[in-house]
Amino acid sequence: MVTKLDKVDVVVVGIGWAGGIISAELAKQGLKVVGLERGKYKTTEDYQMVHDEYRYAVRYELMQDLSKETITFRNNPDEQALPMRQLGAFLLGTGVGGASTHWNGDTWRFLPYDFELKTMTEKKYGKNKIPNEYTIQDWGITYDELEPYYDKFEKTAGTSGEESPLGPPRKNPYPNPPMKTTPMLELFTKSAKNLGLHPFRLPSGNLSQTYTNPDGQTLNQCQYCGFCEKFGCEYGAKSTPVVTVIPTAEKTGNFDLRPYSNVTGIIHDGKKAAGVRYVDVQTGEEFEQAADVVVLTSYTMNNSKLLLLSELGRPYDPKTGDGVTGKNYCYHITAKATGFFKDKYNASMGAGALGVTVDDYNGDFFDHTDLDFIHGGSISIKQLGKRPILENAVPKGTKVWGKEFKQQSIKYYNRSIAAWAQGTSLPHRNNYISLDPTYKDAYGLPLTRLTYDFTEHDAKIFHFLTDRIAEIIEEMGAELVEKGEISEHFDIVPGWNDHITGGVILGDNPETSALNNYLQMWDAENVFVIGASAFPHNGGYNPTGTVGALAYRAAEGIQKYLEKGGQLVKANLKNKLA
Repeated sequence: MVTKLDKVDVVVVGIGWAGGIISAELAKQGLKVVGLERGKYKTTEDYQMVHDEYRYAVRYELMQDLSKETITFRNNPDEQALPMRQLGAFLLGTGVGGASTHWNGDTWRFLPYDFELKTMTEKKYGKNKIPNEYTIQDWGITYDELEPYYDKFEKTAGTSGEESPLGPPRKNPYPNPPMKTTPMLELFTKSAKNLGLHPFRLPSGNLSQTYTNPDGQTLNQCQYCGFCEKFGCEYGAKSTPVVTVIPTAEKTGNFDLRPYSNVTGIIHDGKKAAGVRYVDVQTGEEFEQAADVVVLTSYTMNNSKLLLLSELGRPYDPKTGDGVTGKNYCYHITAKATGFFKDKYNASMGAGALGVTVDDYNGDFFDHTDLDFIHGGSISIKQLGKRPILENAVPKGTKVWGKEFKQQSIKYYNRSIAAWAQGTSLPHRNNYISLDPTYKDAYGLPLTRLTYDFTEHDAKIFHFLTDRIAEIIEEMGAELVEKGEISEHFDIVPGWNDHITGGVILGDNPETSALNNYLQMWDAENVFVIGASAFPHNGGYNPTGTVGALAYRAAEGIQKYLEKGGQLVKANLKNKLA
C-alpha cells in the first residue's frame, strides 16, 4: 500500500551540491522543501576515518553499492550492453552530500567559448569545421549571464585561488587566496613559463584559510593530509554540501531531509508533475510525495533514468536524431605524461586541488585553423599526497611484482612526476543514455544503459594534449618521459575520471534540448533538472563549479515560477542544429 503524504512547495531528488543549493535557497525564502536522498545521512563526524587508501580509493567504500543498482554499458548501438560489476570509470556517490563528499575540490568556471561553442566555432572557422555526426549546440545562456552565479557559488564554497592570466573574466577575486606552493609546483611553473605558457594556481575547494561564508557556515583550513578524492574530509576543510548548503537549509526549519529514500518515478499527467513516488530502502514502504515543483538533482545518469522511467519528455533516438532525453552524453579525455627524475621531490604533503594549471591549450585560446579538431583542455600538475598504491609510478616494461618492481618503486617513488590534461568531450550522435531492455535493479526497474565510445575527435585531442604535457615535463628536466595512451575503444574498468555530462541538456530550442536556461523542462513546466546532466558538451575543466552556478540560477527560476507559473523562457524554434 502506498502512503500519500501532504503536499509541499518543492520536492528535491538527490541531495548533493545541486540539491543542497536548491534546498537552501528555497528554504531561506520560506518555502517548504522536502529533500529525498537514497543513501544515509552524513556529517563531518562520519568522516573521522582511518586514511585507508585500499579501503576507500581502491575498493570505493563511499560509493554506490552496485549489487543493488548499477548501469549497463556498450560501445555502440549494435552491441549487447552488460552490467558494470566494478566501479572504475564512474564513481557514483551515495548518501547525503552525494559524489561531492569525495571530490578533489577543483572549482572551475567554463569558458565563454563553451557556452557558444557552435556559433563561435562556425563564425571563426566555418561550418565545415564541425563534422555532421557531432551534435554540438550552444547552451542558450552566455558566460556573462552566468558569471554572477559562479561568483555566488565560489563564495558559498570558499574557493581558494588566483585568477587565470587568460580568463575567463571575473568581477570579483576568489574569496580566499591560493593554497601553498611546493618545490614541485614551482618547477612546473618555471618550466611552463620558459615555454611561453601562462601557469597559475588552480581554484581549489580545499581552503587555504578558515573562512565563514555568506550563509554563516564556517569551513576550516586545509591540513594538506593528502586524502581528498575518494575520501571525506574529517577536518571540514573541503568545500562540500555537508558543511555548507545542507546545514544552511536545515537551520531554516523549512527543510525536511529524508535519507534512505529511493525515488522510483515522477507522478505527472504529461504536462505537469504532481509529485514523486519513493521507497524507504530500510523498510520497503512506498510513499507518494505531492509537490508544486519537482526538482531532479541526482547523479548525472540518474536524472536521465528517472525521466525515462517516468515517461516524461521525449527519449533520444540515435537513428533519427529525434528526441532529447539521454542525448549528448559526454566524458572527459584524460591525457597524461609522466617524468622520471634524478632528483627527489617530497610530495607527501598534498591536497586534492593543490596544483598549477596552464590554459594555453584550452578552448579557443590557440588557433585551430590548421588543426583537425576544435577546443582543447586544461593542463595541470597536482600534488595529491603521493599515496603509495595509486601514486607509485614505475617506467614502462617494469614487472608489476617481485624484486624488479620493488627496486624501481623505491627508486622512483619520490622521483616521478605526472601531469594531466582534462580534454573536452564533444557530443556524438551515437553516445547516449537509455533504459536497458534486459537488466533490472533491486526494485525491478530497468537499469540505465550507457552507449559510449571514443571518437576520432577524442583521439586527436588526446594526442595533441599529451604531446604538450610531455614538452613541459621535458623542460622540467626529466631523464625519461613516458606518454599516456588512449585505447581504441572506451573501457569502463580503468578509473579515468568521473566527469560525466549530458543526458538532459539545456538550450533555447525544445526540438534539440530538454531544458531552458533556468533548467526548467520544456515538456513539463513545473519540473526542473539540475546538474552536469544539463551540459550540452563537456569542457576542459571539472564540471562542479558550473553545476553550482547553474543551480543558483535555477533556484531563482523556481521562485519566479512559483510566483507566476508558465515557461520562464520563450523558445527559439528557428535555432536548429545544422
